[in-house]
Amino acid sequence: MRILSWIGGVILVAVISTATAATLRAHNDGAHALVASQPAAAAANEGNSFTPNLLANHNPPRPTPSPSAAPPTSSSAPVASRPAPPPARPSIVIGSQQQVLINRDRAAVGLAPLTWSSCLHNVAVSNAVRLSRQGWVPPYHTNGPTVDLGCRLGNQAGENVGYWSGGINDSQLNSMFWASPEHHANIVGPYHYVATAWAVAPNGYAYVAVEFS
Repeated sequence: MRILSWIGGVILVAVISTATAATLRAHNDGAHALVASQPAAAAANEGNSFTPNLLANHNPPRPTPSPSAAPPTSSSAPVASRPAPPPARPSIVIGSQQQVLINRDRAAVGLAPLTWSSCLHNVAVSNAVRLSRQGWVPPYHTNGPTVDLGCRLGNQAGENVGYWSGGINDSQLNSMFWASPEHHANIVGPYHYVATAWAVAPNGYAYVAVEFS
């Protein structure tokens, strides 16, 4: 039995493949929530789809009915300008040890290890960065498993995602995934390939995506 420690941060995890999603919410010393679905045979790839950012319309100001004030003379005291706020740090993508932990878990139940896939890694990076930018709000999953199928590594795909408020913590997330029946099903699922990635948000929260195929 694995004993999970909730001290040190808030952890949330989610898992998806291609079946109906279910939701479980609970509270303890650190609140956590699981969003999961059972692995199933996946549909054909529909390609990657992202919603483009919409550009706001900019309308120039209307002319004022009265003439503008004369520009200040050279003797006028300069007006101190407020410094612009520093830009938010971009999401930092970091490698993950989830593959090592997943293969250890699979070996413990007599299953073959999963091979790393650079194609799945691209999907994992994209999903981890998306979560780090939007925060832990729906949709936790978009089209990860569908894009995974585009790597043409098999006819099934799955995805585990989650975050840890205390920063990157592979062992903690792996323990949570293993303890959740739906996430566990992906770890020991009929897959042959895996890839994972963390993305750290400006507030220090770390988001992980694990892609299976």
